[in-house]
Amino acid sequence: MNSALTVDFGNPSSLHVLGFNAEKRLNECRRYIADMISANAAEIYFNSGATEGNNTAVFGAAYARRKRGNRIVTTAIEHPSVLEPLKRLEDEGFEVIRIKPQSDGNISEEDVFEAVDGKTILVSVMLVNNETGAILPVAAARRAIEEKNAPALLHSDCVQAFGKMPINVKTLGADIITASAHKIHGPKGAGFIYVKKGVTLRPLILGGGQEKNFRSGTEAIPAVCGFYGAVRAIGDMKSNLEKVRKLRDFAADELEKSGIAAINSPKNALPFVLNISAEGYRSETLLHFLESKGVFVSSGSACARGKGSYVLSAAGLPRERVDSAIRVSFSRFSTEEDVCRLVSALKEATASLRRVK
Repeated sequence: MNSALTVDFGNPSSLHVLGFNAEKRLNECRRYIADMISANAAEIYFNSGATEGNNTAVFGAAYARRKRGNRIVTTAIEHPSVLEPLKRLEDEGFEVIRIKPQSDGNISEEDVFEAVDGKTILVSVMLVNNETGAILPVAAARRAIEEKNAPALLHSDCVQAFGKMPINVKTLGADIITASAHKIHGPKGAGFIYVKKGVTLRPLILGGGQEKNFRSGTEAIPAVCGFYGAVRAIGDMKSNLEKVRKLRDFAADELEKSGIAAINSPKNALPFVLNISAEGYRSETLLHFLESKGVFVSSGSACARGKGSYVLSAAGLPRERVDSAIRVSFSRFSTEEDVCRLVSALKEATASLRRVK
């Protein structure tokens, strides 16, 4: 990032040597990320992050295919950057089907097959839920589209999955995927959207025609280079995954043994996220107590800004459990000592804070 700010600081659209060097860096980043998901470099477009990517995917797919149907299938636990655009499309006359999770937080493949019909033009199913870590049946959504002979494009928000579990766009079956740099320790404000070759989407941002006329605006080369650096630093993904799984299991066991928290995440969830509830204690109160002990968690999605979890509510969890839910995030840098600090701080919190009746 520093080199992109101080040495190769040119505009990649410029014809001089500074522009050429910046473009060379941009394309190097593009090729590396494409290889990670078994895509072609020409299918990767850089943007400001997954919120922009998800908006582009949802609006772009719906408007591109509206003459072939008006049904859109999604889940009730998608990120707001998918759900909010769908609300607007619903106001414009599109039919939106929101599949609810089962009581364990998982989305049923059978429910996906039931929701998709011959008039479905878009299916948007995230790969990993950001609040619970639940892994959603994206490949099953592809099979449903094919079996129902639907003209639908398949979009998957892969923000919580990219760089943490192997992704192969060919086996996943998605036409469009989105990801952000900051979920893998890269800079905020950088991301990409993968659009399968042959798929046409209406661009969301118009202007100078950058990113092959798909995403206008001068590319943020330093941020993209930071994304590239974060991807390069991931190391052995399978080893990271196994390490984090052991830490998540250790945390879940310790919390359940102590009786201070119930586990809301499914057993088969991606282990980088653990959702728990210490019933009788408000999420926000717990969050600030833990913060005072140097342990930083969130109450649901960071984008919810303290509101109750619509993800847990959709799964049918009792109000008391939803109101006390916190999301613990792990990374490859997390340690067993970190988990012990979390458990110790939660024990102290439940011993010293007043319960809410």
